[in-house]
Amino acid sequence: MINLNKIGIICEYNPFHNGHIHHIHEIKKREPNSIIILVLNGYFLERGEISTISKFSKTQIALNNNVDLVIELPALFGTQSADTFAYTSVYLLNKLKVQKIIFGSETNDINKIITIAKESQTKEYSEEIKKLLNNGVNYPTALAKSLKTKFTFLPNDLLGISYVKAILKINDKIIPETIQRTNSYLDTQSSENIVSASNIRYKLKNHEDISNYLPKEAKEKMNIIDYDLYFKILKSTILTNTHLNEILDVEEGIEFRLKEAALKTNNLEDFINYVKTKRYTYNKINRMLIHILLGIKKIHAKTEIDYLRILGLNKRGRDYLNSIKKDLDISVNINKSSVIYNYEIKASTIYDLLTSQNTYEEELNNKPIIH
Repeated sequence: MINLNKIGIICEYNPFHNGHIHHIHEIKKREPNSIIILVLNGYFLERGEISTISKFSKTQIALNNNVDLVIELPALFGTQSADTFAYTSVYLLNKLKVQKIIFGSETNDINKIITIAKESQTKEYSEEIKKLLNNGVNYPTALAKSLKTKFTFLPNDLLGISYVKAILKINDKIIPETIQRTNSYLDTQSSENIVSASNIRYKLKNHEDISNYLPKEAKEKMNIIDYDLYFKILKSTILTNTHLNEILDVEEGIEFRLKEAALKTNNLEDFINYVKTKRYTYNKINRMLIHILLGIKKIHAKTEIDYLRILGLNKRGRDYLNSIKKDLDISVNINKSSVIYNYEIKASTIYDLLTSQNTYEEELNNKPIIH
């Protein structure tokens, strides 16, 4: 077990598709003598989306596709911006002593990603980025302008930069590696064998057949999300919460615009368009709305992680976990009095309302899925 290479991956699986299978297969080809440890985002995701597959179904699918150990990225951190999402994921993987973190990349240029990650952390550049963001420039453009580079900042490369920044802060002995992404996150038209998750969701929304793009088990586990109910709950929460300014990402008086939009619009799309400004982009608003829905407060945004939750594992994962248990400096038992756990339970109950699932019972059972 000691001789295994410990490989970390970070995924949301919204939904799990052929590209994710390719990712795992490439790791196994590159590192045949390895254990793959997955940090999995659950019910609500980094871009403010609702997961089409439940956390527990995603765990089972991952184990069925050669992942050895699945751990939870708590909702409190998984719904925050890319840097927080990445930092928390790397933090958890480091606790499990991974040697490499391998992620998809549009450019597949790890040296360039490392260089940009290092440069963007200097005081000069971070202040310039902050200034540009405050002037309504989106993050990729702000990064490019501040670094004076012609590098095209596409979604996976941006996340990769965040992963490397986290690695440099937490444990620079972890080796970041890339796997060539074969499609664009922004492409909703392609019908190749491997397409993006956003492409699949777009096709599903337009009642197109998605069978060729993901395994049968993933398609069967996809849930119908009741966005009308989501909007009604959100609207009620916004109009009745007298302390919206305490919620994470609700900044600079935007709560008044949110309340106005709740009174004047009748569906989620119109609501977002009403609130959207140059500074408040679509993704930023979606993320904010999830924080409002879950009641995530600013004071909890940087809560210290007080446990590591195992969602599922196979024999290899179990043997590995047993081999390092005595060296772990974090509990693998849930702390039910933790802020993190309380938000996870709330995320589960709301997810069940929106999807007619019963994840709440699985949360309470708190038994890892054994493969």
